[in-house]
Amino acid sequence: MSSDDPADGVGLCLSGGGYRAMLFHVGVVWRLHDAGWLERLDRVSSVSGGSITAGALALAWPRLADEGLEAAFVAPVRALAGRTVDQSSVIVGALTPDSVSERVSKAYRKHLFGDATLQDLPDHPRFVINATSVQSGALFRFSKPYMADYRVGRVDRPRVALADAVAASSAFPPVLSPFELDLRDETWIDEDGNELGHGEYRERAVLCDGGVYDNLGLETAWKACRTLLVSDAGGQMQAEPDPDHDWGRHLFRVLGVIDNQVRALRKRECVGAFISGERAGAYWGIRSDIADYGLADALPAPHAATLGLAMLPTRLARLDGDVQERVINWGYAACDAGLRAHVDQSQPAPAGFPYPTAGV
Repeated sequence: MSSDDPADGVGLCLSGGGYRAMLFHVGVVWRLHDAGWLERLDRVSSVSGGSITAGALALAWPRLADEGLEAAFVAPVRALAGRTVDQSSVIVGALTPDSVSERVSKAYRKHLFGDATLQDLPDHPRFVINATSVQSGALFRFSKPYMADYRVGRVDRPRVALADAVAASSAFPPVLSPFELDLRDETWIDEDGNELGHGEYRERAVLCDGGVYDNLGLETAWKACRTLLVSDAGGQMQAEPDPDHDWGRHLFRVLGVIDNQVRALRKRECVGAFISGERAGAYWGIRSDIADYGLADALPAPHAATLGLAMLPTRLARLDGDVQERVINWGYAACDAGLRAHVDQSQPAPAGFPYPTAGV
């Protein structure tokens, strides 16, 4: 990531992690709303499961004041979390001309985003939904002002369906990817560095999960905002004393090692920038121990219990209502701890969890 001097803005970064991340980030948004920080955001940068949350928040943004956070934002996301999307998409995708990722997009459209396009996103804050280009190996970013791959070019004011942008961002390989986007009717803007701005690169985009390139969603916020709030609900590769030796499962294991290392390096750089003063802000993760934040009045979130939530699989698979509430509560508590310990020490402690009887 570049160390160029960014603007004095506030960016929220939402990681990947399937429904686990989607719901954890709902709790984060809820806490930022209650603390008065949601309205201070200048940018929301997301990948994968975090992009489902970000897309829902962006679509609800103009209705938050009138309808309230729970009705406009939380309820629709929880309704999606009560449905299994990945398994049915794989089965139907195998039996019809649709790809698996196209089926995921149709599910998002039906249950969450409707016919909204990127032009239905608010002007402020700027929402950036990130995917990875399998063609260029670079980040492919979707936003209201433009979509772009720095090696290919830029398309201004894209009318791409919000469901398609989120499906591309959450096209986890190998099962849910790739997502192909038809670009033949788009008007491209040439910029410096567009060495791939020709031919098939501008006719279609072959995309996969944004987390392949940047699992924390840091890139597009890092270069734009001095204060970063980084919410990490990503998975973690477990140690395995006798890993599989067949080529398929061995390759999957090796890819897990690569993903784990990339995530660790980005986290290390981010936290290092907070410590050095290069950036202001806070990092919190679904595997964080709330005791490490040193708050005497942190919400009750025993580490053993929250680690259990962190072990939920990285899938788009139905979660029971009580599990949903505990994951949301944990996101709320983790965000509260990071915010009050490192960003806004004057912020009073919350009265309790969004779902008081559920705990974590």
